[in-house]
Amino acid sequence: MRIALSQITTGPDPERNLDVVRDEAHRAAEAGARLIAFPEATMACFGTRLAPLAQPLDGPWADRVRQIAQDAGLVVVAGMFTPAPDGKVTNTLLATGPGVEAAYDKIHLYDAFGFLESATVAAGSDVVTIDVEDVRVGLATCYDVRFPELFRAHADAGAVLTVLPASWGAGPGKREQWELLVRARALDATVWLAAVDQADPGASGLAVAPKTPAGIGYSTVVGPDGTVRERLEAAPGLLVADLDLSEVETVRKAVPVLANRRLG
Repeated sequence: MRIALSQITTGPDPERNLDVVRDEAHRAAEAGARLIAFPEATMACFGTRLAPLAQPLDGPWADRVRQIAQDAGLVVVAGMFTPAPDGKVTNTLLATGPGVEAAYDKIHLYDAFGFLESATVAAGSDVVTIDVEDVRVGLATCYDVRFPELFRAHADAGAVLTVLPASWGAGPGKREQWELLVRARALDATVWLAAVDQADPGASGLAVAPKTPAGIGYSTVVGPDGTVRERLEAAPGLLVADLDLSEVETVRKAVPVLANRRLG
């Protein structure tokens, strides 16, 4: 299976961000990808007032993404914000394209390192997988990567790949944690893991308010054995990777951590 990860830096204008989504989706389609994943907060970057920008899943922003996916002929996964009660929003992944229409609401909110996502964002509760042709794919978002039970739930649902859009917060040790966690979650569930982060704004000369999780780059594809197969650096870029999905069965036979579980 060929996939693409689009490491971009989004701004506060949802319409301008859609132009980037369109261009990147067509680049991925020309490269033969069946799925392209964009970062968390593709609709609008963190540090923006999200409630006035949030739209329902049947609103114009999501419809434009659907049209982009249809025109490009591949599945698009992109982070957006949908309205929630009490003036909050939901941090949502829209997955849409040939044979696919689903949404995942981020379960684990980023109340860490001095940031309080739960002040403005409502948490989701449902584990979501999609089928891209005959391949089952789990969906997770950013801070979810610190909770291995979600990735094991994907595997239990039949997933052989998890897609993890993020807008990772910078800071001391944060790149090392990102790299460790994405590898660990692939090993925990013996799945391919495709983690796509926002590019580091500093790589494009953009300033970011302190403590705002704006991305560090280093989007990564990890095999089910925990080895890094492909990786970008800090700057924007498009990563196209071929996944040998038969490796999942091979690794699960060699290291049957799912079958050997005694708890959970």
